[in-house]
Amino acid sequence: MATNQIELTDPPSDIISAVEFAPNDLRLLVASWDNNAYLYEINGNSSTLLRKYEHRAPVLSVCWGEGEHEAYTAGLDWDVRRLDLDTGDQTVLSSHENGVKSLAYSKRHHILISASWDSTLHIHHTRPTSDNDTSPPTKLKLPHKPFSISLTSTKLVVAMASRALHIYDLKSLTLISTQTASISTEIPELTLEPWQRRESSLKYMTRAVACMPNDLGYASSSIEGRVAVEWFDPSAESQSRKYAFKCHRQPASDQSGADIVYPVNALAFHPVHGTFASGGGDGFVSLWDGVTKRRIRQYQRYTASIAALSFNLDGKWLAVAISPGYEDGREGLGDGPIGIFVRELGENEAKGKRAKGEA
Repeated sequence: MATNQIELTDPPSDIISAVEFAPNDLRLLVASWDNNAYLYEINGNSSTLLRKYEHRAPVLSVCWGEGEHEAYTAGLDWDVRRLDLDTGDQTVLSSHENGVKSLAYSKRHHILISASWDSTLHIHHTRPTSDNDTSPPTKLKLPHKPFSISLTSTKLVVAMASRALHIYDLKSLTLISTQTASISTEIPELTLEPWQRRESSLKYMTRAVACMPNDLGYASSSIEGRVAVEWFDPSAESQSRKYAFKCHRQPASDQSGADIVYPVNALAFHPVHGTFASGGGDGFVSLWDGVTKRRIRQYQRYTASIAALSFNLDGKWLAVAISPGYEDGREGLGDGPIGIFVRELGENEAKGKRAKGEA
């Protein structure tokens, strides 16, 4: 592999489901199907496994909390947990009625959002009230099973089955959730219409969604080797800019001229340049300029499917998790490579390209 990246030591022993860099340093949270969450620290050309946190079932999602010592986890035990990274103590914040696929934390609004296959969101208030307690969580029903969520400073995007997509205003969601939680001791159900309801531009099941850091739109990907780029502004002019493109496809070995189509499992926006990375079942990571509709570069192929991606705060480092994706249909015929690589990016490596025809 390239010399400007390192492979983390002591990787998980089963499929990796999520990775996320810390907001302020080079620590990395990892979720795995081996029933553990992991905390690593990157030090130049080496890495250290700081701690492993055991769970009762596979962990599907992790995210950082308010401070550098707090994180959240969720997975197939149906529970949403607060994790003290120093002591390892775990506190169950709420329990869904099915596995929890995704977590997202809004530091601006002090809420943690969990999306479960029970077709609900749970909204957890993380800021203590005046009596040093926290408000109970609230529940928002969804019309379909959620596959991925992502948020900006003002909006929450929920990608669901049946090509449905909801966009919520975070300020309204937080306010109504707080008011509803104050009148109930159980998990009350919210009544809140999304700011926008959309049908995905992608014809097949959504695999990932990621919001632009400038709060102007989002990208989504599907199991059928495509990525869509859309903008929040509902005006006809803005909506005319949305588009989708093919990617993560490789020529078939039988020389028939057909392509093998791979799922696009992961998306991550660069926090500075606003470009984005995609990771596919073909083992490739590509960088894209969503504005000029151009691919910036494609990295050397990894030895397994790309499972998850994460940029650090300044975009200088990109974490790439690989795991067996079983795209070849050979599930159960042996273990594949599992690993986490952290790549150091050059100053302009993820910078966008000029549009074709520009001087």
